[in-house]
Amino acid sequence: MDTIVVGVDNSDASTRAVEFAVERAKINQWKVVLMHVIPWSPFSFNTPSENDHRHREKQREIEAAQEQILVPMADIAEKGGVPHSEVVRHGKPSETILEVCDEEKAVHLIVGRTGDSGLRESVFGSVASRLAQHATVPVTVVP
Repeated sequence: MDTIVVGVDNSDASTRAVEFAVERAKINQWKVVLMHVIPWSPFSFNTPSENDHRHREKQREIEAAQEQILVPMADIAEKGGVPHSEVVRHGKPSETILEVCDEEKAVHLIVGRTGDSGLRESVFGSVASRLAQHATVPVTVVP
């Protein structure tokens, strides 16, 4: 069974991306991996006390993301009757999603377009844009 990865956050575009992915997964008999990335950079210099606090904070963030983001998205996959799993990681969103695609041997990546536009996107780019440029599998961006 082939696997697809769906990058999700707490946006309406993510909900549409999951619905789109579930419909395709039913047709193609794919497994869906729902993926959320909590932005985080390991490049900071902390004291041992700060590191301990950060570890506890990271765990709290993972639990919150599972409850607030992945559970509702998993419900969509469950109602659609497709096999699915959920992954939450800390990191740079575009890089981390691509790492999970490689780990899962995904054949397709689906993400929602969050609607960023104008100066912010032209200067910094968007996660969907970076994924489309750097992925080794087809990428579908759902409006």
